[in-house]
Amino acid sequence: MRLSHVLAATLLLSSGPTFAGTQQYEPLAASVRAALHESVSDRATPEPPFATADEKIAWLAEMSRRLEKRVPDRAGRLELLKAIYYEAKRAGLDPQLVLGLIQVESGFRKYAVSSAGARGYMQVMPFWVGLIGQKGHDLFHLRINLRYGCTILRYYLDIEKGDLYRALGRYNGSLGQPEYPNMVRGAWQRQWAWSPG
Repeated sequence: MRLSHVLAATLLLSSGPTFAGTQQYEPLAASVRAALHESVSDRATPEPPFATADEKIAWLAEMSRRLEKRVPDRAGRLELLKAIYYEAKRAGLDPQLVLGLIQVESGFRKYAVSSAGARGYMQVMPFWVGLIGQKGHDLFHLRINLRYGCTILRYYLDIEKGDLYRALGRYNGSLGQPEYPNMVRGAWQRQWAWSPG
């Protein structure tokens, strides 16, 4: 890990709570491992796939406005939003749900580290790199963190047969406890809900 990442992570540990839990290691079948590995393979993020150019402009403008206080740098904010939209759609997730999850997990702090060691925007536990990733994957890297986080949430949704409440509980390591799923759903619905008008 680069020294700049360590210093940034140390500074951010004291900048407010995160609600990251501890994603639990569960043995995976070889076929599941292979499919998840393919999902996190390092590919460049293309432009996100919106239905129309007008929808893209409207979504980015609205989400950028909502995110401005948390991420003041406009260029960085737009890069983050485009990556969230792309990775969420790639995993079959609602981008606004992912925004709500990031709000609860890290407060949109790129170098957030939980007490359990979860890292980055989506608070991904490092064991996932060894389980489904490849050596050298940096969980503080924007695209890698989002790709892992979205892939993991999709996996949990699949094994929970679409039950978002249970999938969020698994994601946070708090399965069966209502606080975390309710916080994510609340952030999603109050802060990030959006439909093209």
